[in-house]
Amino acid sequence: MKTYIYMVRHGESPKKGNDRTRGLTEKGRLDAQRITDILKDEGINTVISSPYTRSILTVEPLAKQIGQEVIVFEDLKERIFSVEDERISDNELFPLLKKSFFEPNFALLGGESNTDCQNRAIKVLKELLNTYQGRKVVVGTHGAVMALMIGYYDINYDLNFLLHTSKPDIYRMEFNEQELVDVKRLWEIS
Repeated sequence: MKTYIYMVRHGESPKKGNDRTRGLTEKGRLDAQRITDILKDEGINTVISSPYTRSILTVEPLAKQIGQEVIVFEDLKERIFSVEDERISDNELFPLLKKSFFEPNFALLGGESNTDCQNRAIKVLKELLNTYQGRKVVVGTHGAVMALMIGYYDINYDLNFLLHTSKPDIYRMEFNEQELVDVKRLWEIS
């Protein structure tokens, strides 16, 4: 029985602010509607999200379109890079990501490693595959978490993959039971 998981990376969000509560920019809001337009005919049954505001706001228009509420899973949150809740600048983030993908157990003080993040997110994904077997589920997520979840099943989804994703982005994962059989990108950059 095939189950489809649609990984939806959140849309563009403001560069400053609390990492958990940052919303979407105007472009991010427009892109959330584009995501809805792309996925509205896919037969989506359920919409799940990270607890971060930007992820919820990215998939919420689709949930409304299909008459559902967004179901939030805390363990789908972005990888915790440090104790601070403020966004890490891109200049600081890239070296951390690079080191993390080459040393999966590396973590800053108070942060989590790629291994820790992957383990918590995969636990949720496996639960979703059991609970929603034979269905189509959207998961509002973040770049690093998405790369780690897909990379759990296929090592080709690594740092290079992450660096070539966009905000937003959509990847449809096709599963046969718990086995990943295909990944297809559905988002087209305009």
